[in-house]
Amino acid sequence: MPTTHTAPAAGRERSPLGYALPWSRNDALVAVGAAAFDLIGFTLTSQSVQGFVPVAGCLLMTVSALALLTRRRAPLLAFTAVLAVGLAVHLSWPVGQGLNAAMVVALYSLVRARGPAVYVPAALVSVALPLAVREPWSQGSFLRLAGNCAAVVFVVVAGLAMNRRHQEVEAHRRLVAERALADERRRIAREMHDVVAHHVTTMVLMGGGARANIDRNPEAARDALVTLEGLGRTALHEMRQLLDVLRADDEAREETTAPQPGIADLERIVAEAGAAGLPTEFEVRGEPRPLPAGMQLTVFRIVQEALTNSRKYAGTGAHARVCLTYGDDGTTVDVLDDGEGTAGGLGPAPGSGYGLVGMRERVALHGGSLETGRREGQGFRVTARLPLPKEQGALR
Repeated sequence: MPTTHTAPAAGRERSPLGYALPWSRNDALVAVGAAAFDLIGFTLTSQSVQGFVPVAGCLLMTVSALALLTRRRAPLLAFTAVLAVGLAVHLSWPVGQGLNAAMVVALYSLVRARGPAVYVPAALVSVALPLAVREPWSQGSFLRLAGNCAAVVFVVVAGLAMNRRHQEVEAHRRLVAERALADERRRIAREMHDVVAHHVTTMVLMGGGARANIDRNPEAARDALVTLEGLGRTALHEMRQLLDVLRADDEAREETTAPQPGIADLERIVAEAGAAGLPTEFEVRGEPRPLPAGMQLTVFRIVQEALTNSRKYAGTGAHARVCLTYGDDGTTVDVLDDGEGTAGGLGPAPGSGYGLVGMRERVALHGGSLETGRREGQGFRVTARLPLPKEQGALR
C-alpha cells in the first residue's frame, strides 16, 4: 500500500517523527526567551530577598513560559495557565515580582486575538496580581501596583495598536487587489472591444460584398466567404483566449496560447481592411528595430481600432494610409483616411467613443501621447507617439 505524506500546516514545524507540531518556530523562540528572562529575574530577586533560590519556583516559571506555545491556538487558555502559575509563585515565594515576561506575552496575545469583553477583565486581573502577596501593605506595595498598572496599560495599548495596524494593512491589500482586478477587467474590456469591433465589422462588410457578387462573380464571392470564415475563426480564438482569464477555477491550462499580435501583423490587418472595401496603404519609415511586446501590441491595437472606425464612418470610396515611423527617440504610428463620413471616419467624433478612450489608455501606459482629429479638407487622423524604452535609450 502506498504511503501518504501530509504536508504540515503553514507556519508549523515538523517533529523528528514527521508529524506537524501544534506550534511554530517563532512560538518556541518566544517561549524560550520568556522562560530565560523570568528565570533570571526570579533567581536574582529570590537570592536578594530570601537568600536562596527555590527550585520549585524555577520549575513553575518554566512551566509558565511553556504555556505560551499555545498562545496562537488558544490565547485565553495560555493566559489562564500563565496567570495560575504566577499566582502560585506569588503565594509561595513573595519575592516582589510584578508582571513577568510570560504574563506580558500572554496578555498581548489575548488582546490581539479577543475582544474587550475578554481582554479587559484579563488586564484588571493582571493589574491586581501583586495584591496576592501575603505581606503588610506598604508604600512599596503601592509602587509595585502602580508599576504593574502602567505595564498592563502599555501591553494593552500595544496590542490594540498592532490590531489597528493589521487592519490598515489588510484594507490596503484588499484595495490594491481590487484596483488590480479593475485594471485587468478594463484591459480585458479593451481587448474584447478591439477583437469584436475589428473582426465583426470586417466580417459584416465582406459578407455584404459576397452577397452582392454571388451572381455576377461567384469566384470573388467564394474567396470572400473563405476569408470571412478565417476571420470568424480568428475572432473566436482571440475571444477564447481573453475569456480564459475570467475562468473561475485555477486549473493550469495544458494548451499553448498563441502569442499576442504585434508589428509583424500590421500588413495582415491592412490587407483585411482592403479586402473589406477600404483600400489601405502601409508605409514604414526609418530603421526598424525590435520593440517590447507590450508596445508592439499597443501599435497593433491602435491601427486595428483606427481602421475599424474608418470602415464604419469614412463612407464609400474612402482610402486609408498607415505609416509607422522609427525615430531616434521613439516610434510614431499615423493612421489617416480621406473619408467624408461622420467626423471624417476613424471615430464618431474627435476624441470620443470607447475605441479612442482605449487608445489613449494604451498609449498612456507607455508614457506616450495620442492625437486624434479631422484633417485639413476632409478625413480623420490618429497619431500615436510612443517614447523609446529606457533600456533601449541607454544603448543608443
